[in-house]
Amino acid sequence: MKPFLYSVIVFVSFSTISFSQEAVEKPSPPAGNALVGDYYGVDVSKASESKAISVEKLETKLESEKKVENVVVKGEVTDVCEKRGCWLTVKTGNGSSFFVKMKDYAFFVPTSLKGKSVVLEGNAEKKITSVDDLKHYAKDAKKSQAEINAITSPKEEIRFLADGIKVVD
Repeated sequence: MKPFLYSVIVFVSFSTISFSQEAVEKPSPPAGNALVGDYYGVDVSKASESKAISVEKLETKLESEKKVENVVVKGEVTDVCEKRGCWLTVKTGNGSSFFVKMKDYAFFVPTSLKGKSVVLEGNAEKKITSVDDLKHYAKDAKKSQAEINAITSPKEEIRFLADGIKVVD
C-alpha cells in the first residue's frame, strides 16, 4: 500500500509542478496592416459611413448634450494601445485627442491603425478621467516614466465607446 501511495503523491506533485510552469503568453494586438475597408467589431455599413460627422461636429454636440448615442464619426487615429490594441485615440479639432474604447472589450485593433482615417460607430460623452486611469493609459502607450509622472490632475475629455471601427481613405 505504501508504494502505491508514494506513487500517487509523486505523480500529483510532478503534475502540479509541470502545469504550473506553463508559459503565460501576454496578449498582444491583432496582426494586420489596417487597410482601407478593414473593420473591427461591427462592420460600419456604407449607409452609416455616409452619415459620419466630423470630430469638430461631435465636439460641438457634446457642448450642449451630455451624451450622444448611435453616432458615426470620422477622424484620424493618433495612438493605439501597444499592449493589446484595446483602446485608441482620435485627433480632435483643436489638435488634442479623444479616447476610444471598444464596447465590452469585444474586439481589439492592430497598432498599424495609428495614422489611419477611420469611421467610428458608437456612443460619445464627456467624462472626467482620473489620474490613475490617465497614468495607466500612458503606461499602455509606452510613454516615458517622466511623462507618466507629469500626470497630476484628472482630465475632462470625450470618451467614445465603439461598436465598430472601419478604416477609410
